[in-house]
Amino acid sequence: MQQTIEVARTAINKKRWPQARYALSRARALVNALPANLTAREREQLSQLRKKYAARDTPAARNGKKPQPKPTARASGKKSAAKTTVKKSTAKAPQVPKPAPVRDLGNRYINRAALGYAPTDEA
Repeated sequence: MQQTIEVARTAINKKRWPQARYALSRARALVNALPANLTAREREQLSQLRKKYAARDTPAARNGKKPQPKPTARASGKKSAAKTTVKKSTAKAPQVPKPAPVRDLGNRYINRAALGYAPTDEA
């Protein structure tokens, strides 16, 4: 029981939401299967974890994830110099992919008669 609650807690802290949802459902099943007077503390822990899981999409929970700042324009108004690129010759033919290497299987005898192929030279 405690192990399942700990798995749920770890999954919530690491923001593994599908794993947390599964662990919470398993913990709920275990709590419901046991007598209520024996699982009071576990029920309390489980309700706290459920609240924490339910709050995962709120703005307060998103404070840990801050968007990347957009690059700002220079104060002086200067533009960066254009980068020169080395042009490759466009006269080349388009690249053709190399064929896959053929494995050498050696000289093997294939019994065509056993495979149902009749010899073509016999009449």
